Amino acid sequence: MEAWERKLGIIVPSWNTVMEREIQRMAGESMSVHSMRIPHTADTEEKLLWLGTQAPAAAELLAHAKVNVICYGCAAGGFLKGPVEDRALGEKIAKDTGIPVAVSSAAVAEALSAFGAKRVSLASPYAPWLNERLRGYLTTAGFEVMAVQGLDTQNHSGVTNERIEALITEVDRPETQAIFVSCSNFPTLAIIEKMEQKLGKPIVASNQASMWKMLRLMGDKRAVPGAGRLFREA
Repeated sequence: MEAWERKLGIIVPSWNTVMEREIQRMAGESMSVHSMRIPHTADTEEKLLWLGTQAPAAAELLAHAKVNVICYGCAAGGFLKGPVEDRALGEKIAKDTGIPVAVSSAAVAEALSAFGAKRVSLASPYAPWLNERLRGYLTTAGFEVMAVQGLDTQNHSGVTNERIEALITEVDRPETQAIFVSCSNFPTLAIIEKMEQKLGKPIVASNQASMWKMLRLMGDKRAVPGAGRLFREA
């Protein structure tokens, strides 16, 4: 059997079809990705918060595979609780499993801070109420949100690259220092570098930031080709 360098564990909502693919693409041939799914079919506050209650049990099963790191990959499930509770969930899972843990929304906040960005714009597939909760998370975490725009769709994975590119352009402002594209089920990996070149500022996305944090937790500071300035500069 061919040995691999590291094993990455991720926990995703059951309807998510993007995170596994994008994480594996960033991992390349030297790392494997192992996932656990939690039932989820609608973005209501009740259902999104419920996901977090199931994450510790999902992590326990990932620990059986002796993964080197775990990421709780539901961005909305994290930011609805606020920065303190979001990080506390990751700390609980790490304590229970003995494995380093990243949580997507906290990873994004760290990534934005690594660029020194304080004024950010937000693009997402979310409904307005969910975008407002994300704005609140970012504000509490110390950021000033310059613009917010969502697509008000729950078909996150079905949005085309062209529409996501247009959405990112729509939220850009002259004073914006970095743009955050939220949702781990929103395909962004293929367009991050293109949009960074177009707009001249960093793009931080949920899956990209999650991978960056997982690697850094393992002491791995490699640059990931095609995944944007975050891996090269932070």
